Amino acid sequence: MKYLIKEQECGYLMKNGRFVRLLTAGKYRFMKELGYEVQVVPMTGLVKTCGIPEDILMGDQEFSARVVKVEVPDTCLAIRFVNQAFKEVLTGPEALFWNVFEKNTFQMVDMTEPCMEKVLPRMYIDLMPMKYYKKIVVKDGEVGLLYFDNRLEKRLETGSYYFWNYGREVTGKIFNMKIQQLDITGQEILTADKVGVRLNVVCSYRITDPERLVKMVDGASGQLYTCAQLVLREYVGRFRLDELLAQKEEIGQYVLQKLRERQEEFCVEVTGAGIKDIILPGEIREIMNTVLVAEKKAQANVIMRREEVASTRSLLNTARLMDENRTLFKLKEMEYLERICDKVGGITLNGGTNVLEQLSELMAAKG
Repeated sequence: MKYLIKEQECGYLMKNGRFVRLLTAGKYRFMKELGYEVQVVPMTGLVKTCGIPEDILMGDQEFSARVVKVEVPDTCLAIRFVNQAFKEVLTGPEALFWNVFEKNTFQMVDMTEPCMEKVLPRMYIDLMPMKYYKKIVVKDGEVGLLYFDNRLEKRLETGSYYFWNYGREVTGKIFNMKIQQLDITGQEILTADKVGVRLNVVCSYRITDPERLVKMVDGASGQLYTCAQLVLREYVGRFRLDELLAQKEEIGQYVLQKLRERQEEFCVEVTGAGIKDIILPGEIREIMNTVLVAEKKAQANVIMRREEVASTRSLLNTARLMDENRTLFKLKEMEYLERICDKVGGITLNGGTNVLEQLSELMAAKG
């Protein structure tokens, strides 16, 4: 049987299932009837042994001269470079590569050092298998806590961190250190006069001690929410509805004071609190709207009466002045005559009296 082996190939010559020798590029003829067989494989990359034990292949000088073997300890990974360029990450215990047309080199990476960046250039970190390392990203305004096997190791500031996950469990807890808003909505509370009101409250806070927080408090926002609820019920229950509506600002100040008294307990700093809305039942709103309309009408009537009195008083003062001063009376009379003339198209006068006297007589006659 004829066999053609190309330049980048080689062949395993087998006789009756046993390896005989390595065949390089060329043409060959072997009698299949005599038990000969040739397994042709590419001579690049990972060596394909075709089921032949590695020790037997390595016993052939032609084969051993063309391959390179890498053994990776349990505590390491190996980076394979081909012609000085990154090719892959090796995680198995050992591997055999052809070293004829490709120049293979290997770099061992120790995984017992927790911080990857101490043993591995950053350019290769993202090429590592994800199951072998843990990436922790801490953004601006955040703080991270690093844990090895659930034991606090250290605080992490802003940045990206890579840790080997080999032989230990690596976890990270991220805390937002910025001012955060907590909305406490739909709190239905009875006032002292048994009126149910619904309050919407907002408060702001920021975490001050994340290390102590994880040990002492199970969720700072939840604890603040519950505390604010209890404070509101305690405060609102003391006052009647009218009193409560009159001191909306005082409610926010009271809640803020009470939360600040317990902020150390919750490992936070409470920066503000206030009432957004006080929502009344429908029938109460209707009653209050009716009262408001009545109040506004009464105020409008008072204003109208006050203006009428002022107008009457002004007329009385004017009449008194004209009665006391004849010249002022004549001026006022001329003013009215001027207004009459503006409204009349034509006037005919007779007799020897002057114009003003005739107009005055005319007005007196009409009166």
